Amino acid sequence: MSILKNKTVFITGGSRGIGKAIGLRLAREGANIVIAAKTVDPHPKLPGTIFTAADEIDNAGGKGLAICTDIRFEDQVKDAVEQTVDTFDGIDILINNASAIQLTGTLETEMKRYDLMHQINVRGTYMVSKQCIPYLKDANNPHILNLSPPLNMETRWFAPHVAYTMSKFGMSMCVLGMAGELKKDGIGVNALWPKTVIKTAAVQNLLGGDKVMEKARKPDIMGDAAFAILSKKSSECSGNYFIDEEILRSEGVTDFSNYANVSDSELMPDFFI
Repeated sequence: MSILKNKTVFITGGSRGIGKAIGLRLAREGANIVIAAKTVDPHPKLPGTIFTAADEIDNAGGKGLAICTDIRFEDQVKDAVEQTVDTFDGIDILINNASAIQLTGTLETEMKRYDLMHQINVRGTYMVSKQCIPYLKDANNPHILNLSPPLNMETRWFAPHVAYTMSKFGMSMCVLGMAGELKKDGIGVNALWPKTVIKTAAVQNLLGGDKVMEKARKPDIMGDAAFAILSKKSSECSGNYFIDEEILRSEGVTDFSNYANVSDSELMPDFFI
């Protein structure tokens, strides 16, 4: 039996992309997957809703629960957490995946976009964690996993897009602090980040279409990497900034060709790597 069988996983922003890929991977282990995101109606450029994601979870072998949630609002987060606990009797794993991105310099970044990135990336991660921690304390092998980069405090990662980098590093600082704070409770708090660009609709629209996607990997690699982390003993695995390829290599994976979006293509490194 899988270590994640019947475990309850709360994923923010999991209606598509990397969040959904992680949900599907854990669903194949028999986990309960909560899709806490705000996409109820299809977007013309971003396919998928919380309901289609939950259906895919069910078809993959898990139990999907779609909850319309905007993590900028505390009441919605509280309601989503309560609904999760009422349905599945607890929370074992939190995936802080929801994120907003705009790659612009200081003068080009409108304050409403600055606010959005910080409300979702930093405040949202902090607040969802705050609401889930009481239930994680009661779980067996509890984990928090933030989709955020290593804390490489170098000018080159800040200069092109200060606001975005600050918000993503804020998520990573939550790992640094909460790993220490929650060590006594046996809650593992870690970060996961891709080595290369990942093929998602959002990245495709942002970075320049099909040419960039030729140099990307499928989001499946992040799902497999997350599974490897979440399978570890939480009290012994905390405070790490994992890179998808590196964690999989440590698990014995040597062939990554199946993750390439286009076979034998030159891969593009992701930000902060």
